[in-house]
Amino acid sequence: MTRILGIDPGLQRTGWGVVTAVGPQLSFVAGGIIATRADLPLATRLHHLHCGLMEIAEAHTPEVAAVEETFVNMNSASSLKLAQARGAMLLSLSLSALPVHAYAANLIKKSVVGTGHAGKDQVEVMVRLLLPGCKALPPDAMDALAVAITHAHHKQS
Repeated sequence: MTRILGIDPGLQRTGWGVVTAVGPQLSFVAGGIIATRADLPLATRLHHLHCGLMEIAEAHTPEVAAVEETFVNMNSASSLKLAQARGAMLLSLSLSALPVHAYAANLIKKSVVGTGHAGKDQVEVMVRLLLPGCKALPPDAMDALAVAITHAHHKQS
């Protein structure tokens, strides 16, 4: 059995989800978001993300973490802030002694839905089918579960 922590990085809302994998069988453990307030200084928001991930790692004892790779958009300031948030998350996971694997958004969509250009709604539907216990989670948490599912599929190959 492997317990996997999936992360969908974001500065304002970071999704997280934990699944267990026994061979090809997946089970939902927990999921949610770590939210930060935009009116706080960047360093405070990064600290909040760090503390949140440390608490999740301690509470759910994953053996490995999977993180979605960041997407560089046209707004360089937003991309830089997201990269800083992702860096803080990677450090937190490392401090928790978790091996970390990164997956591109298109690979996550292809692994969960079957096509790399699937929409968020399609990903959510498939996550609900693959993990029947994850009913009323926010979209960012569903994306994080998709990252964990992707790792479960790829760790076997």
